This record gives sequence, C-alpha cells and structure tokens, in this order.
Amino acid sequence: MHPVHAYLNHLTRRQFFAGSGLAMGGVALNLLAPRLRAAAPALSSALPRIHPPLAGLPHFAPTAKRIIYLHMNGGPSQLDTFDYKPGLASQFNVELPDSIRAGQRITTMTSGQAKFPVAPSLFKFAQHGQNGAWVSELLPWTAKLVDDLAIVRTVHTNAINHDPACTFLMTGSELPGKASLGSWLSYGLGSENNDLPAFVVLTPKWSSKSSAQALFTRMWSAGFLPGGHNGVALRSQGDPVLFLDNPAGVDAPARRAMLDSLARFNAHAQARHGDPETLNRIAQYEMAFRMQTSVPDLTNFADESPATLDLYGPDVKNPGTFAASCLLARRLVERDVRVVQILHRGWDQHGNLPGDHRLQCQDVDQAGYALVTDLKQRGLLKDTLVVWAGEFGRTVYSQGTLTRTNYGRDHHPRCFSVWLAGGGVKPGVVYGETDDFSYNIVRDPVSLFDLNATILHTLGLDHAKFTFKSQGLDQRLTGVEPARVVREILA
Repeated sequence: MHPVHAYLNHLTRRQFFAGSGLAMGGVALNLLAPRLRAAAPALSSALPRIHPPLAGLPHFAPTAKRIIYLHMNGGPSQLDTFDYKPGLASQFNVELPDSIRAGQRITTMTSGQAKFPVAPSLFKFAQHGQNGAWVSELLPWTAKLVDDLAIVRTVHTNAINHDPACTFLMTGSELPGKASLGSWLSYGLGSENNDLPAFVVLTPKWSSKSSAQALFTRMWSAGFLPGGHNGVALRSQGDPVLFLDNPAGVDAPARRAMLDSLARFNAHAQARHGDPETLNRIAQYEMAFRMQTSVPDLTNFADESPATLDLYGPDVKNPGTFAASCLLARRLVERDVRVVQILHRGWDQHGNLPGDHRLQCQDVDQAGYALVTDLKQRGLLKDTLVVWAGEFGRTVYSQGTLTRTNYGRDHHPRCFSVWLAGGGVKPGVVYGETDDFSYNIVRDPVSLFDLNATILHTLGLDHAKFTFKSQGLDQRLTGVEPARVVREILA
C-alpha cells in the first residue's frame, strides 16, 4: 500500500483539521507533501476519499447524493411564470382590495403610491403534462418538463428586501455570519472528489437591461463552519480560478517544492498557536495544486457530443452564459462535486417586467430543460436534486405606470413559486394554492425553513439533528423556528 493511502486510511480529513499540536500537523505534512510531489497528479485519482462525511452521517439513506441549486437572483414573478390567475384579466387597473393586503408591509418603493392597481399577466398560460400544470408562454421548454417537476406555489419568506432575503434563502437567517446551505452539505457529507472542491459556485451573465443586485459571498460562505467549506466561485470569463496557473518560469516540481516549504512553516505556526484554520489553509493549498490539472479538463467542452451541445442551445458555446453554466454543472456533478450553485442575476423588474422577464426566461428556459434532461439521460437525475428558486415573488399590483402592454412589480415575500426535480422528488406534482391575486396562501404553505428541511432530507439529513456548536449555541440551517419536511412532494 502506498504510504499516503496508509496514512489516509487511519486519519480522516476532518480529524486532520481538528488535530492539535505539532504531532498531528507534522505527521500530516511529512507524509502528504513529499509523496504527493512525487506522485501527483497520477496519485490523486487513486487516493481514498480524503473528505469523508461526519461520523454518523447521513442520518438515513438519502435519495440524493448531490444538489444543483439554480438561484434566480432578484425575484421572478410567480404571476408571470407558474401561478396562473385567469380571473385577473377582468381586474385590470382595479385597486387591490384592502382585504387582500390586510395591512401587510410593503417596500418604500411603492408605499408612497396613491394607488395599487392590479396588473394581470401579459402572457398566455397553458396546461402541460399529465397533471395539467399551468405554465406561462415565457417558459416553453420548462413546460415540457412538468412531468419531472414538483412545482411549489406557496413558498414564503420573512424578508422583503434583496440582501436579507438572499441571505435568508441561502443560510436560513437574515443576519450575515451564518453558514450557507452548500457549506453545510460540504461539512456534513464531505466530498467524493479529491481534485475539485465539494461546493462550487457559478455566476453567469444575464440578458435583461436592468441593473442587477450585488452578489455577496455570504451566500456561499461557510460562516461559523471551518473555512474549507466555503463555496469556490469559478469565474465566467477568463481563467476560471485566478492565480491557479503557475507563473512564468515556475514548473510543477518547483511549485510542489514551494508548497512543501510553506506547509512546514504553517505546521510550525499551527503547533505554536493551535489554530485549526492553519491546517485548513494547508489543505486549501493542496486542493489548488490538484485543481491545476482538474479545472482545465472540467471546463473544456471539446469532448461533449454535438447532440448534447444542441440540447443546451446556441448559448452553450458562449462562455459565461447560463447555458454554459448548466453544462458545467452537469460536468461537475458527474465528477462527484457535492453542491453546485448557479446564481443568475437580473430578475428585479420594478418596471418593464414584460420585456425584461422575457429576456431572463430566454436565458434560463432551454438551459434548465437541457440540464434536467441531460441528467436524466445519463442516469444522474435519480440521485441529483435540482432546485429552481428566487428569494421572493412579486406583487400583483403594478409599481409605477400601468398600461396594457407594460407594468412593473414590487417585491412580495408572502408567496412565490419554486420547482424541484430529481433526487427523490415526486415528479408531476403541483403543490399549494394562493388566493385569486397570488397575494396570500390559502392552502399548504411552505416556509423557507420547510424548504431547507426538505432539501436536507433528500440528502439523508435530519435538519433538527444536523447542528454545529458556535457561540454556545447548537446552530442549524433551519434555525430555531418550527420546520417540517414537505413529504407531499417527495416520492
């Protein structure tokens, strides 16, 4: 047995992180660094799993091994996509009844309006699939998928503005500093790939002309978890990871020797100060060294068939598009990356919603269809969970001037639509019902805590038992609020 194999057989990565003093750090470095220099990169693919799950995890047999989270940043309009309200056609420009608003808070962007006129969707809806799910004409490709989807129309959130709403969606808290969903999964379930991070983030470009909300790293941050569980963002233009390549005049053996020397210095620092993040830093340097080989192979689509490229549409050949990101996501999960998060910006339509939402849907519609279809054809969908969600929905009343051909919509946290596919989700389901104005939930509400509890459940994790001690508290993704697994949408 190779000495590195022997070492890793009796020392897990998590134990390595938690090790104390020079004995642990020194042994790890003396064994890992010189042998990896001699054997890399050929050895890396043969190494046993160096980032195993926490002891006792998963809690039960999972239906999903990995997740692709498609985040529509800015808040898509449920009224113009999945929550069909035919009765609104006769309510054009009618004041939204006070009984519907019922004193609910609204943003400062519309609170000063003299009127709150109802804006029916400009788009046609049709029923699709065996269950007759209503889908807007904006999403013709997604409409073909409805027999594979669970569409939840009654998700609701606490936050009414983008930053806290996105933070809440991804971390279970409106306050910064908490761990993101992807980091929780990396921490608890580990990685099955030695050469790529467990949690990868993609931020494609968008087509609407509206300015987009800023993306904050807290959406893929490890928060109070060990720093090695941060999401790793791959850039959509240029080098996927900055400074990954060796500089001019530095070859792989020289880089390996430099990392070995740096690791020894870090080991001495860890022995002196006992900071586990020092060992985490060493592990990150080692991951970066292995990514020098794995990332170029990952991002090279030359081995994809013409049929696959045609499935994703013409945008797939344009780096940085949502289509290219979806194909990259499929390549990541087939390499056993645990979490892929794609954040598509530009969905915040306070004005010109018909024009801008059309462009946004064109970005994601065929690509989302292709991703689910591609995973299904390769046998990956059965254990890959795909989630499509924004941070909140949009109001039925128009923000600003309402005409027959144009309107805007303000933020609406009371109800919005999310779809899920694969990974143990029941296909062909439409769950929950909102009122005639898509303003309030009348049946089967799903909080973001419920949604996250359900996502964790598919991955074999009991949200109430999956905790991390920080600042004297047992932190968890679903916080201290009541949360339930939405079993009605699970197979």
